[in-house]
Amino acid sequence: MLEYAKTILLKVSFDRILFEKELRKALRTLVPAELSELKAWCYQQFSKLYRRILNRVFTQSTVVA
Repeated sequence: MLEYAKTILLKVSFDRILFEKELRKALRTLVPAELSELKAWCYQQFSKLYRRILNRVFTQSTVVA
């Protein structure tokens, strides 16, 4: 599922709303071990474009989890 989530995020990265929606969906479907890998990958790939979204989504996911 991790590779699938990465593929989807790359494909929707042109739109911030779609990106956030798909990122939230990925967080619900991945197991905890995959979440840390996804987080690192997201910050590496998208921090210049979507740092605020990443910070918000990953912060909320750690509070809820």
